[in-house]
Amino acid sequence: MPLADLRVIDLATVLAGPGCARHLADFGADVIKVERPGSGDTVRAMGWRDPSDDVTLFWKLAGRGKRSIVLDLKQPADLDILCRLIATADVLVENFRPGKLEALGLHPDELIAANPRLVITRVSGFGQTGPYAHRPGFATLAEAMSGFANVNGEPAGGPMLPPIALTDEVTALVAAFATMVAVHSGVGQVVDVNLLESMLQLMGPLLSAQVVSGYEQPRLGSGIPYSVPRNTYRCSDGRWVAISTSAESVAQRLMALVGYPDDPRFDGFDNRVANRELVDRLVGDWIAQRTLDEVLALADEAEVAAAAIYSMADVVADPHVIDRGIVVDVDGVGMQNVIARLSKTPGGVRFAARPLDADRAEVIAELERLEAAEAETGEPPVTSD
Repeated sequence: MPLADLRVIDLATVLAGPGCARHLADFGADVIKVERPGSGDTVRAMGWRDPSDDVTLFWKLAGRGKRSIVLDLKQPADLDILCRLIATADVLVENFRPGKLEALGLHPDELIAANPRLVITRVSGFGQTGPYAHRPGFATLAEAMSGFANVNGEPAGGPMLPPIALTDEVTALVAAFATMVAVHSGVGQVVDVNLLESMLQLMGPLLSAQVVSGYEQPRLGSGIPYSVPRNTYRCSDGRWVAISTSAESVAQRLMALVGYPDDPRFDGFDNRVANRELVDRLVGDWIAQRTLDEVLALADEAEVAAAAIYSMADVVADPHVIDRGIVVDVDGVGMQNVIARLSKTPGGVRFAARPLDADRAEVIAELERLEAAEAETGEPPVTSD
């Protein structure tokens, strides 16, 4: 696998930091998950459980492909083991509040001086510097402060937070990307990734629009300000369909399909935006007279971008999802496959999340072998196959 020569120490907890390490593990990195005594990572007890073994599904996803060892970092002996593991690593991922790593005596400059190839990926709420650096890193705060919640919701309603761990998952991808950029540089360094700035990247040109003209996007439900129609509509059988017309040609084909070809009121993005309510009403009325299957068939024939609103049951049963292997079975639990397909060096889920401290003996024995080899050769430990 493409990252088989990469050794990662995962000191992070919950989702964003561990998610970064999980993506690396999916492409072959040797990830050693360091957990606290007792309950281990918080996600071991968070959310839905697999009735077959009482393990949470969050943990089965976040912990897949990682070996587990418990270390009490308040104890000098365990802290010493961590330092020795870091000396053999290419990447350290942590998400302590800024300053906590240093308080443990693990100063990034000193760690990199001792291991010049080491990349330290630090995931926090607001970054390692700035007046908010000390604040706890919760995704909800980033969703509020990035402007996302303010534009999300119905026109007459209040701002809405996402009903999924959106910021954590996005930040995990950002951290994995940034980590690999740093590894590729060949220079040991600190990667400063945070929830707020990761979420802000999703806001597209809204930030620029505010800076340039003071524009603030209103809440439009499922609509967006620059492309009309783009919405969800209810069909005659009670099911829902989503429509997108972000290409002018698609918009014209849709308006012709619903009975308004070559109407100057709907010619061009600006005209449709100006007639947003009318366009939505005309499209909605047309859809309301037809079943979902009828709408999808006619839209497909007319080359209009339309899709059924899926439940999660619909997702896992979809023939495209099945054919692509988008959902994989990991020890009896269906979960997302790796995030991207590589034609020559593909990733893959090697094993499910491990029980707490399951790999301690193996990790310690391996560490001692690496240290012995270094002592004999005088060369830094090599962990790749």
